[in-house]
Amino acid sequence: MTVQSDLQKAIASCEAAKGSYSLMAQSTEDQGIQQKFEQMASDIDGHIQFLNNRLDFLNENNPLNT
Repeated sequence: MTVQSDLQKAIASCEAAKGSYSLMAQSTEDQGIQQKFEQMASDIDGHIQFLNNRLDFLNENNPLNT
């Protein structure tokens, strides 16, 4: 397994978690809990961006891709 495939799996997991958080936010009537789930989904966006940037960097700088 390569680092790139590990990153792709991590990105997919983060996207799934983000979807779960968003669904949970919509499923509750408790405003405080809803905001917490929305914040968690927003936080994951930063994780996804970091992972995508790292994946892009590795893909651009991998000598096997040239």
